[in-house]
Amino acid sequence: MTETLDVIRRRYACRQYADRPLEAETLRTIAAAGLAAPSALNRQPWRIITVSDRDRLADLETVGLAVIKDQDPAFYERLQARDGRLLYGAPALVVIAQEQVESPWPAALDVGIVASHIALAATSLGVDNVIAALPSYAFNSAEGPRLKQRFGIPAGFEFAVSILLGYAAGEPRAPHQPDLAKLIEIG
Repeated sequence: MTETLDVIRRRYACRQYADRPLEAETLRTIAAAGLAAPSALNRQPWRIITVSDRDRLADLETVGLAVIKDQDPAFYERLQARDGRLLYGAPALVVIAQEQVESPWPAALDVGIVASHIALAATSLGVDNVIAALPSYAFNSAEGPRLKQRFGIPAGFEFAVSILLGYAAGEPRAPHQPDLAKLIEIG
C-alpha cells in the first residue's frame, strides 16, 4: 500500500481536540497543500485563511451556537449533548472562502478538492482534523459581515467550508469503514 492510500485509510473526523496549540509552521504547511489543489481552468476560485487566534475562534463559536439555538433548537440540543462546542475545541481552523463568480464550472467542486488536500495533508503530518461546514451558521447570520471582516474573507468571496485542526483529546477514533456496496463497477 502506498503512503497516500495509508493516509486516506486512517483519516477520521476528529470532534474532540486537546488544549494543545498547533505549530505555526505546521499550519502553514497544511494550508499550502490546499494551494496545490487543481481547479477547473486553473481559476483557483478560493482563498485559504488560517486562524489560530483563540479570541476569533471563540467569537465564531459564540455566534454560531447562538444562531443554531435560535434556528434549529433540536440540533442545538444535539450539539450540547455531544460537548456543547461548535468547533470541538480545535486550536486552529482553516477557512476556505469561495469566489462568487458566474461560471459553468462550479467553484464548490474546486473548494471541495482544496478541503480534501488540506485534510489529507494534516493527517499525513499527524494532525487530527474534520472538514466542517458548521461555521456557515455564523458567517451566514446577521453577524456575518463583521465575522467575514474579522476573518479576512475578501470582498467578492463567501465562506465555503472549514477544516478544524489540532491534536485529538484522548485516543483517536477509528476511521469509518468504507461500504463497498456503494461502489458500482461497470465493465
